[in-house]
Amino acid sequence: MKVENNLDTDDMKGLVWRLALPSMLAQFVSVFYSIVDRMYIGNIPEIGETALAGVGICGPIVTLVSSVAFLVGVGGSPLMSIRLGEKNERAATQILANCFLLLTVLAVIITGIFLLIKGKLLMWFGASEATFGYANDYLTICLLGTVFALLSTGMAQFIICQGFAKVAMKAVLLGAVCNIILDPIFIFAFGMGVKGAAIATVLSQIASCTFVLRFLFSDRPPVRITFGHYDWQIMRHVLIIGLSPFLIIAFDNILIIALNTVIQRNGGAEGDMLLTCMTIVQSFMLMVTMPLGGITGGTQTILGYNYGARRPDRIKKAELHIASLALGFTTIMFIIAHTVPQFFVMIFTKNPQYIDLTVKAIKIYTMGIIPLALQYAAVDGFTGMGIAKVAISLSMFRKTIFLLGAFLIPVYWGVQHIFYIEPISDIVGATVSVIVYFLLIDRVINRKDNIV
Repeated sequence: MKVENNLDTDDMKGLVWRLALPSMLAQFVSVFYSIVDRMYIGNIPEIGETALAGVGICGPIVTLVSSVAFLVGVGGSPLMSIRLGEKNERAATQILANCFLLLTVLAVIITGIFLLIKGKLLMWFGASEATFGYANDYLTICLLGTVFALLSTGMAQFIICQGFAKVAMKAVLLGAVCNIILDPIFIFAFGMGVKGAAIATVLSQIASCTFVLRFLFSDRPPVRITFGHYDWQIMRHVLIIGLSPFLIIAFDNILIIALNTVIQRNGGAEGDMLLTCMTIVQSFMLMVTMPLGGITGGTQTILGYNYGARRPDRIKKAELHIASLALGFTTIMFIIAHTVPQFFVMIFTKNPQYIDLTVKAIKIYTMGIIPLALQYAAVDGFTGMGIAKVAISLSMFRKTIFLLGAFLIPVYWGVQHIFYIEPISDIVGATVSVIVYFLLIDRVINRKDNIV
């Protein structure tokens, strides 16, 4: 069976680049079509800024729901990579079958739960009377597409871990192109506004989901989706490993929700304006963190495979190249954030007051993104080798710093300084992660101790 990359013998630097770049580009494209949604919404005549604030409140809730895809996808794919490294294709096939069932069931359950509580969630998480209607319309329609969103994102991980990173990228690209085409049609041509943006997003997710499942049911990949041989112990192991990336993404969005709530409650008359600015800042940060996660997450299969094959030399080489590539990317994004952020802000709004505030906020918010690359490399590296406890602990430490800042900074320094939360948590979190990584990595890759 022909594969794009040979995890056993290919030169490590080239292998890392060939797996990282398609995954990074896929995440960048995914962020881009999310930004396109917000760009069109922000430019709706008369209501643009208010509607954008409403969608900004929905954003972390939608991503929180979507994080379940990583609970199963990133939980199962490292295990599958390890089994492939051990040349145990039968076990790899069983893992894929169990993950497909688990993700489908979770998607249906989550859709029902969130549809029941969406109204209360929006009010709890910062919606005002002016923004609630837009937020409710957008969230309701997006929730109806949860099954397609989770299956396309989660099952794509099992394409990547078999060496078909370009195929996974094409699935994301298909959804992005569909969304970019459909957005102006539904928002402006059909006059549906925020509802149109949500419908375009769901239709795009259906297209991506169809592409991913068609590939995994075909004869192209070495391991395909099958039915039967379901085992709760396998599902449990998947959930344990996937808990780290799930909590990372879920807690990221819980923090954003908490941040929005703090801004709304402490921002006074400027609360909605600050929320709009924060929505734009978070959109820029997604352009940093999602492709960064593509680099470190897309290469997890190399680490898992060679961990299963007991090749510590290749693991160390891979980690070095992964960290270097991640640092290079965040350095470029840091330069962009501190030289030309106004061009990014202006695609959302032409209001000078909003532009000035958001440009300053982006420069503050991105002060720690270069060391953030090392945080991602360490956490995703441990996750890729199935070392869940360490990955979760490192991630939760950084989130705790962020959460404390979200509640303490407005009280002691004022809500206008809320944007300093991100660089503080990035720098402190990365420092601790690097120290822990060097203390543990030899024990992990040589299997001298059971750290899992």
